[in-house]
Amino acid sequence: MRNRYLDLLRALAIVRVVVYHVTGWATLTLVFPAMSVMFALAGSLMAASLDRSGPSAVRRRLRRLLPSLWVLAAIFVPAMLLTGLPLTPKVLLWAFPVADPPANYWGALALSVIWYLRDYLWFVFASPVALWLFRRAPWPTLLAPYTLLATIEFGLLPAAPTVLREFGLYFGAWLLGFAHHDGLLRRTANRVLVPAALALGVAGAAWIVTHPGPRGYDLNDIPLGNALWSAAFILVAIGRAPASAAWVDRSAVAGRAVTVLNRRALTVYLWHMPFVVALTPLVDVVGWSHQDPVGLAIRVVLVFALVGAVTALVGWVEDVAARRPPELFPGGARPVPARGAAAGRPVPAGGAPVPVSPAPAGPGRVVPPAPRAPEEHTLKLSAR
Repeated sequence: MRNRYLDLLRALAIVRVVVYHVTGWATLTLVFPAMSVMFALAGSLMAASLDRSGPSAVRRRLRRLLPSLWVLAAIFVPAMLLTGLPLTPKVLLWAFPVADPPANYWGALALSVIWYLRDYLWFVFASPVALWLFRRAPWPTLLAPYTLLATIEFGLLPAAPTVLREFGLYFGAWLLGFAHHDGLLRRTANRVLVPAALALGVAGAAWIVTHPGPRGYDLNDIPLGNALWSAAFILVAIGRAPASAAWVDRSAVAGRAVTVLNRRALTVYLWHMPFVVALTPLVDVVGWSHQDPVGLAIRVVLVFALVGAVTALVGWVEDVAARRPPELFPGGARPVPARGAAAGRPVPAGGAPVPVSPAPAGPGRVVPPAPRAPEEHTLKLSAR
């Protein structure tokens, strides 16, 4: 059964990413390092998939990841080709972004979030070997990305390619997801984990304060500070995750929202940035300045409304990719005729079954089935 606390973390991370891109508030990156959290949750689920399916989990993850990108590319790539993007073989990277796909002047910003899928693909391909190494030498494997990043940041590898920088920055979070799945974080005593988190947090904060970027203390401009601060956050937020969180579903609205955001995480992530870019000049023209609270609030509401509309239109692609029955709004119970004499047990979206008094099945009696567990999903500018 899915841990609803982890589902809640992913939902909050998606919301935080969207709000950050609308507002540009650097403080949000410190309060909730969403991208590292998303990579850690994805790493945990990738380890679980490898345990279930072996190396074929890589193919399964690609099948889950790419169709939503193809829908986006089917709309935006022709638009970019018509507005100045040269037609070269590199355009094929929009089908399989193992490197940054090409974009024209407006697409470079509107589609800048593609870097996440690029990194995700790299980490998926590396996972079978990385998990094998992690289970034989967990601590050296876990420390390797942070050591690599420190080597780059201290100037020992000044011409390091993008792939090495991104592995140093985010693969440590992915490996912490391995540690969560294997129970290593849970087995680590508080007297070890808490001081480790404090030490990482202090080291990260010290680096952030002494190495501000062009936007001040925005973690996206401070890779080493980002990695250390995020590792501290993950150790606490995921390392001490409760085994279950039934309270998430005590509110039907909140529980449904968490389910929808988890099953549509990739759609929301891919589509929000084009709306952010498109709305920025428009709201300024009508006087809703992005510098005042009312203007920002209007932009946030508009972006979420537009993302909700496009998610309703194309989000079902994530269901098809996951081989689930397509749904307009995930998480709702779909009544089916009962079979046999077993009584139905209504199940809230994503939650545990609610016991009811047994009643014999009869003609026309409808038993709501338990919905399928929500699945994960899960050009580099400021799109983090």
